[in-house]
Amino acid sequence: MTDFEAQVLADLSVMKSQMRSLLGIGQPGRLNLLEDRVAQHERSMQRVKGLAGAFGVLLTLVHIAIDYLHR
Repeated sequence: MTDFEAQVLADLSVMKSQMRSLLGIGQPGRLNLLEDRVAQHERSMQRVKGLAGAFGVLLTLVHIAIDYLHR
């Protein structure tokens, strides 16, 4: 086996190990954990958007009430 072949096999072994870590071997890998974190972040952002919309509506109603009572 030449030095080049040995280097290619060593690099392939390292890459195989990194792929196992990324995808997981029977356990959630780093990629799966990252997908879960992104999904949780998206759910949190949807909640914040909903709360901001509700606050905007409430603030508008308060301003309308103040304007109505001021007259």
